[in-house]
Amino acid sequence: MKNELRNDILVKRNSLSKSEVLEKSLKIKNQLFYMNEFKNAKMILFYVSYGNEVYTHEMIKQSISNGKKIIVPKSDTSNYSLVLSRLISWNDLELGAYNILEPKKQSIREVDLELIDLIIVPGVVFDADGNRIGHGKGYYDRLLKDANKLSIGLAFEFQIVKNINAEKHDEKIDIIVTEDRIIRRKM
Repeated sequence: MKNELRNDILVKRNSLSKSEVLEKSLKIKNQLFYMNEFKNAKMILFYVSYGNEVYTHEMIKQSISNGKKIIVPKSDTSNYSLVLSRLISWNDLELGAYNILEPKKQSIREVDLELIDLIIVPGVVFDADGNRIGHGKGYYDRLLKDANKLSIGLAFEFQIVKNINAEKHDEKIDIIVTEDRIIRRKM
C-alpha cells in the first residue's frame, strides 16, 4: 500500500517541469519564511533537495545570508542515519550518497541534534495528521524519533493525501507547508 502510494506520487512529482517545481517552491518558501516558527528559529536543519523535490537550495542560501545557522545532513549509509553538519558555504557541498548534495568530508562540522531549533523534512507523501512517506530507508524517521523538535515538511499540494496507514516506526511531523496552505497537525 505505502509503496504503491509512494510510486503514484513520485510519478506525478517527476512529471513536473523544472519551471513548475521552481514556481511552486517559491510559493512554499514565501509561506515558510513568513511563519513565526521559522522566523524565531536560529539553527535549522534543512534537507538539500534533489530531483523534483520542493527546491530548498535558494531557501538555504537565503537563510545563511539572513544570519541563520543552517545544518544539512550527510547520509551514513552503513546504518541509515544522518550526520548533521553546519553549512557555512554552498561550496562545501558535493554529490554524495543517493546523488544528493552533502557536505564534503573536509567540510563536516558536526552539530548535536539537541542544538537544532527546527527540522525541515523531505517526503514523498503526507497527510493532515502529520504522517509521511519518504523514500523508504527510514533516515528521517530515525532522526525524528530521537528529536523532540518542531518539524516542518515541505510538499507540493498533490503530495497531500487523505490518509496514510502509518506503521509503528513511522514518526509524525508537526506542520506541512504547500504552495496553497499550511497544515498544522492537531496535537
